[in-house]
Amino acid sequence: MFSLRLRQLREQQHKRQADVAAHLGCSVKTYNRYESGQTVPRLKTLIALADYYQVSLDDLSGRKKQ
Repeated sequence: MFSLRLRQLREQQHKRQADVAAHLGCSVKTYNRYESGQTVPRLKTLIALADYYQVSLDDLSGRKKQ
């Protein structure tokens, strides 16, 4: 699940939601909605998140390689 993977990446890198939100240029409330699964970010934001965490979009989404 995307929201769980997003939280795992953030916690692995010892970041706060406020840190990631500031990098994305969004509110903490908006970022919290991504992690709680209430909303899914747009593609532009997904790419920014993948760059921030230095992972591929597949890894960000939790997609397993076949």
